[in-house]
Amino acid sequence: MGRQDGRKAVPQRPGARERAPEGTTALVVGGGLAGIAAACCLAERGVRVTIVEREDSLGGRLRTWPESLPDGSELRMERGFHAFFRQYYNLRELLRRVDPELRRLVRLRDYPVLAPGGAVQSFEDLPTGPPWNIVSLVRRADTFRYRDLLKVNGLAALDMLKFDPRRTYERHDSTTARDYLDSLRFPPAARRMMFDVFSHSFFNPEEEMSAADLLMMFHFYFMANPEGLVFDVLNDEFEASLWAPFRAYLEGLGARFRLGTEVSSIARANVADGRAQEGAGWTAECAGASGAAADPLSADLLVLAVTVPGLQSIVRASPALDDPGWRRNVADLGLTLPFAVWRMWLDRPVSPTRQPFVGTAGYRYLDNISVYETFEEESRRWAQSSGGSVVELHAYAVPEGTDEEELRTGMLDGLHDLYPETRAAKAVHEVFRVDRDCPAFPPGGHKGRPGVTTPWDDLALAGDYVRLPFPTALMERAAASGFLASNHLLGPWDVRPEPVWSVPPLGPLVRRFARRS
Repeated sequence: MGRQDGRKAVPQRPGARERAPEGTTALVVGGGLAGIAAACCLAERGVRVTIVEREDSLGGRLRTWPESLPDGSELRMERGFHAFFRQYYNLRELLRRVDPELRRLVRLRDYPVLAPGGAVQSFEDLPTGPPWNIVSLVRRADTFRYRDLLKVNGLAALDMLKFDPRRTYERHDSTTARDYLDSLRFPPAARRMMFDVFSHSFFNPEEEMSAADLLMMFHFYFMANPEGLVFDVLNDEFEASLWAPFRAYLEGLGARFRLGTEVSSIARANVADGRAQEGAGWTAECAGASGAAADPLSADLLVLAVTVPGLQSIVRASPALDDPGWRRNVADLGLTLPFAVWRMWLDRPVSPTRQPFVGTAGYRYLDNISVYETFEEESRRWAQSSGGSVVELHAYAVPEGTDEEELRTGMLDGLHDLYPETRAAKAVHEVFRVDRDCPAFPPGGHKGRPGVTTPWDDLALAGDYVRLPFPTALMERAAASGFLASNHLLGPWDVRPEPVWSVPPLGPLVRRFARRS
């Protein structure tokens, strides 16, 4: 898996216990990747786990639901394409619980970036080792010439090779990603193809994103990634590939599920004279899908693996979470701009030469295109039987107040320009949705961002917004935070921690200097 080029972020302890004390219970609030990761580690170590999920299905932002097409087909829909990069070590270890050989993951050959006028940036067959992957990427770029090197700010560019978890944030967290990218002085076309597409993929607009977080993303995906820049995809829809198997796996370990149940507040379970007692545990007040009160749930340990708005709502309603500084840090968390997903079941196929996934540059409202029958089994069956195609469009960081018709028109115009054969196609069914629940990473936000640990030893946070002690992002951050939450909660009993993996924490230049010194 290439992990020998990274590090084990949580070393194993000789003599650690294999299981938690008999009868230990845990409540995991949130059934997405972070919650499932925490639940698996706790249940595997003998903890009786209850998973509470607001929706009626597991998955969080990866959950699916059925869509009925006019031809009578019932297919699953989710909230958009997801890439499983090969340096997502912790996510891949989580997936091995239900797919030991990772047979459900299929490697893409390429994911080119396309722009108006036929410009293409390919990632196929690049060297896997940094920084030669970046050197080769620049050399093959149509939008960058050797004479452009004379204009580039070399000192600013070196910051991408000098990532340091402490110094990078001290120097760049108060700067916006846009200001940093402007400082590079890359040619506009090259910047769009090589940097803007990348930075936009994290849903945060450059003018509202920390330059330090952007540099951390560059480090995680390029400069410290020994696995190559091409990613894997699931070969079937998420319910069949992930959520049904994970539910069966956890139930086999004795875990229970409460779906369609929302936790509204938490309190100490054992209180006398207005004060929590030693080993008090937690009680969660719950409501059903209709809003009616449901039976409360109690446990010794608690993981809050919910969205930013979900966490803030619970904290506001929970006086027992009485640490002022921590409450303020939770309240200061924010959401980035909305993103749009538009999946269309077309009445005719796209060209057989189309890639499964492409990024786009130079289109105001279109960030990528996916052709689902090229990698997902359920879509492949429908396309073969209908003679059609399943195409999905994404728009990231959509400006607030954007008119839906304007957004649709812009996305469709980009598709028609890049894939002209779709101009004559009609959608026999479509799903268009705009969501806003992805975390913001604003300038100056890193220092106060809550981590996995909290002021309470028996309460931990998990999610893709949580500050972690090593470089990570998106689904990998969610899975790693779930592992760390379990490790933290079981630490007082010296229970064997789940191994947690990371890419090298320092940039190539910092590592080389450290070796010489």
